[in-house]
Amino acid sequence: MTPRTRALAAALALGLPLTLPCPALLHAQATAETQSSAALLVADQVFVEDGSRLVATGNVEALQDGTRLTARRITYDQKADTLQIEGPLRLTDASGNLLLADSAELDEGLRNGILQGARMIMDEQLQLAAVEARREADRFTQLSRVAVTSCQVCGPNEVPLWQIRAQRVVHDEEARQLYFEGAQLRVLDVPVFWVPSLRLPDPTLNRARGFLIPSVRSSTLLGFGVKLPYFIPLGPHQDVTLTPYVSPVTKTLEARYRRAFANGDLEVNGALTRDTLLDDELRGYVFAEGGFALRSGFDLDFDLKAVTDEAYLNDYDYASLERLDSSVTLSRARSRDLFRTGLTHYQSLRASEQDALLPSWILDLGYERRFFPARLGGEFRLGTDLHGHYRQSEEDELGRDVARLTAEASWRRRWTLPGGLRAGVLTELWVDRFAIRQDSSAESDVTRATPGVALDLRWPLVRQAAEGRTLLEPLLQFGWVGGSRPDIPNDESTRPEFDEGNLLSLQRFSSPDRREHGRTLAAGLRMLHEAPAGWTTGLVLGRVWRDELEDEFTRSSGLDSRDSDWLVAGRFTNPLGLSISARGLLDERAEFNKAEARGGWSNTRLDFGASYVLLVNDPEEDRDETQAEWSLDGTWRIDANWTGDTEWRYDLADQRLDRAALGLQYRNECVQVGFSVSRRFASSTNLEPSTDFGLTVALTGFGTAESAKEYRRTCK
Repeated sequence: MTPRTRALAAALALGLPLTLPCPALLHAQATAETQSSAALLVADQVFVEDGSRLVATGNVEALQDGTRLTARRITYDQKADTLQIEGPLRLTDASGNLLLADSAELDEGLRNGILQGARMIMDEQLQLAAVEARREADRFTQLSRVAVTSCQVCGPNEVPLWQIRAQRVVHDEEARQLYFEGAQLRVLDVPVFWVPSLRLPDPTLNRARGFLIPSVRSSTLLGFGVKLPYFIPLGPHQDVTLTPYVSPVTKTLEARYRRAFANGDLEVNGALTRDTLLDDELRGYVFAEGGFALRSGFDLDFDLKAVTDEAYLNDYDYASLERLDSSVTLSRARSRDLFRTGLTHYQSLRASEQDALLPSWILDLGYERRFFPARLGGEFRLGTDLHGHYRQSEEDELGRDVARLTAEASWRRRWTLPGGLRAGVLTELWVDRFAIRQDSSAESDVTRATPGVALDLRWPLVRQAAEGRTLLEPLLQFGWVGGSRPDIPNDESTRPEFDEGNLLSLQRFSSPDRREHGRTLAAGLRMLHEAPAGWTTGLVLGRVWRDELEDEFTRSSGLDSRDSDWLVAGRFTNPLGLSISARGLLDERAEFNKAEARGGWSNTRLDFGASYVLLVNDPEEDRDETQAEWSLDGTWRIDANWTGDTEWRYDLADQRLDRAALGLQYRNECVQVGFSVSRRFASSTNLEPSTDFGLTVALTGFGTAESAKEYRRTCK
């Protein structure tokens, strides 16, 4: 394009008087004025008619303040200050919304005017086809006789799965809202319902006030009901969602509050209910959780839970919990010290337990500091731990309250010996002070000091070959712990564990109210293999021998005799997405006292997992019968649109199903449909078996629904 033509194009886009100075002067003026403005017009041919009409034809493209227009022909009338545009034309605004039309008459800034045969496409999802579109105030687009859908329509006779027909639709670009007048929802072109007015967010708005996706739930316990959530944004950093749930059995209001702070976040979920399950009784729950980063590196975290009765969470399927634990913790972790304090409250939902007899309030405070002495070498640690738990009962023994103060000092160091042998030494000293109240069978104040020392040897052997890299590491530890065994009640170490983490350890009790004593020998073998094909496998074997019997270890801990059970743990993964892990405690009769296993297979279409758990009967852990359970869960993407999921739990000890669930979801570019059915078989004095059916339907393309661009089809 010549400089003169470019100047005319700039004059057209800017609305400048059409004076024609000399070419050189014109070129300089046009260049300066074009650079100082965001307006530009480019075309194959530009000519002037009658001294005031400028015509641009052939690949016409105009840009103004982020708005882009392409058309076959544009005529600018300087006297009327209007653009006559012949299509097909494409008008794209700064937000990425696309407006197609057969013809248009716009002002020179492309902000206002009328478009004939208009079709608007918003965020590459929502399509609005209208007989006429009118742009006003550089903010509103008013469409007349409109059809709205996000479904892909490929042929002239094809009918969208759903559409909204309306007499008029107004799009507010600033508020990002769509206002419908005389709206009619059609499914496969069959009218379903009509509303006089309707407001919906456009696809670019993620947090719009209004109704969210409704869901239908049918339960043998609660009957047929509907949930209709309503979302209320409270500024850019917080919001509230209110969800009425109504059925013949219940009238429930669910609520969720969220807020984001500069240094943390907060979320509160809860519900209030009146139902026929418990007549004339208000039921409900509240869960609140959040975390904040405070000054000087401290972190404050809280997780609070409360419910009115034991069966409420199970009846309404809000959570599968047997105890509610509410906690507030303050912590700071740095390279050389660790501080943590917390307050925890427990509320039991088991019919066999009384809250007054449980340690319902628990306080913990701990601090540990590391030092690295240059002359002595190694690492020196000092730590202290304050613990207390309180029972509400005032009965003797049953209402026992305990406070404990523990101070700990330790030194550890490692050496590499000839042949690659790794040696390490650990020395420990614990001092514990107990204050026991409301228990006449125990001493009220007890102090004890417990020293300990351990020497461990590791010999890591590595083999690198064509078939892969293999690590074989024998482990050995000699340990001794002195001190006495005071006669104090066991409130903290009731569930000891023996696993890979404490195979080489002087203490395998979970808390300091119990300590191992005497001489011990721990031995193990660790193996790891990594193949060039990408699969890996690992194995750990271990056992502990001691010269003194520890009566406080339970049967299922695997440590209740002088010779412990064999610890066996293994894992396997491969590049195809298969992963298997297992761990168990094998006794002298080659039987497992405790075992767990998990297998999974995950790829682009399948995510499947299976778990197995075995716990033998152990009265010391309040388990009178052996417990064993299989569980399955998985998701299968059947094809591009269909997805199925399942959950299944089977109680091997009672030989019955505990829970089963199936779900099926269909999704395309314009609709999401989900159906689920679940059955809970467990029954007790406060839990009843129930079957639930769920159905959700969402029309995608609006701001309250998820994007479905990846599901858009290609017309052939």
